[in-house]
Amino acid sequence: MLNIYSQSSGGFCDGVPRRNFLKIGGLAMGGLSLNDVLRAEAAQKAGKSHKAVIMVFLPGGPSHQDMFDLKPDAPSEIRGEFKPISTNVPGIQICEHLPRLAKMMDKCTLIRSLADCDSGHDAFQCLTGRSAKRQPPGGWPSMGSIVSKLEGCVNPAMPAFVGLAPKMGHMPWARTGEPGYLGVAHAPFQPNRGGGTEDMSLNGITLDRLGDRKTLLSSFDSLRRDLDVTGLMGGVDVFNEQALNVLTSPKLLHALDLSREDPRIVERYGQGENRNRDDGGPRLTSHFLMARRLVEAGARVVTLAFSRWDYHSNNFGQLREDLPLLDAGLTALITDLHERGLDQDVSVVVWGEFGRTPMINKQGGRDHWPRVASALLACGGMRHGQVIGATDKHAGEPTDRPVAFGEVFATLYKQMGIDVTKATLKDLTGRPQYLVDGNLPMAELV
Repeated sequence: MLNIYSQSSGGFCDGVPRRNFLKIGGLAMGGLSLNDVLRAEAAQKAGKSHKAVIMVFLPGGPSHQDMFDLKPDAPSEIRGEFKPISTNVPGIQICEHLPRLAKMMDKCTLIRSLADCDSGHDAFQCLTGRSAKRQPPGGWPSMGSIVSKLEGCVNPAMPAFVGLAPKMGHMPWARTGEPGYLGVAHAPFQPNRGGGTEDMSLNGITLDRLGDRKTLLSSFDSLRRDLDVTGLMGGVDVFNEQALNVLTSPKLLHALDLSREDPRIVERYGQGENRNRDDGGPRLTSHFLMARRLVEAGARVVTLAFSRWDYHSNNFGQLREDLPLLDAGLTALITDLHERGLDQDVSVVVWGEFGRTPMINKQGGRDHWPRVASALLACGGMRHGQVIGATDKHAGEPTDRPVAFGEVFATLYKQMGIDVTKATLKDLTGRPQYLVDGNLPMAELV
């Protein structure tokens, strides 16, 4: 298991420790051995095509009205300090601190009416497409876990599901069951942060010596199977073989090694900006590049968490620091996918757990506002250059085309070749469960 820990600390307004919250970057809980993770890859044979999703989570709840849904005609205590700028799509405006994104809005879609947000600081909806309420036994699985179960791996040396956010302890909401009723076998492989990948190499151990260890391990496994009356040990040799494939192949190690990337591409993503905030938020623009390298190498779902957006005070000062970094990393990723011909197969989604209040508080911040939020989609072979949905004059309520998280998930699944009207998975009781709660792909996009 590869563990690269961060010393960052800090927390959200509701007391959820920052060290804990960052663990959401995996769409499901990690902390597993390669054998555990790779059990997911044996579920089915890999699909013929290689569709993928990169999910960029903005933990803490970004202020939609200061990024993608500005209201310049609203009173000053609502509109805030930022001005809208025009994009390369007539009629669409976004924040002045996202100028690079404005120049490629034809490659993106804005959803301004995400309307079924929960109000707490957890990423459950962003990871599963469902509310955390009324879950089946074991809990709802994340998208990455579902894709791992249904699609398997593209390459035996590359896990199907990778989470890039730092591993930062136990999260309270992990008890909801991530990866749900599919079990820990379908949790992501978590390199956690850039650096430290030497733990994935053989470090001077020869393949012959590793083979000797494998033989010894197989002997123990045979004994354990002989003693096992439940049959649970069946297939251990297969999982160990796959773990060995990852260890002895350079494929995953190379994907995580940014020194192998063209320095000009690295610079495009914001080289030199890879630092943490004082409060623990991971400003790691390098993770956008790492996500592209991972899907290019065969990963099906890659997730990352970028910065910290819980701005109850100094909202505009903090956004002035964060938005240019997000602008650089996100636009570099979108550009990269297009230049490499991956834009038809790799979908990108960017969002947080809820929006922020229309009214600016006395500390110059915005508070939690689950009634509406925004999201951005790019690539994936979808129809872009549009805005879906609208809000009222204060960006406080959806007025046109309310969108549910499940609709976005249904769209992403469709772009991966998964039919949400037919595909089911059995929960712990043996009952088949659909992947989304009665939602269909968004007709505007597909």
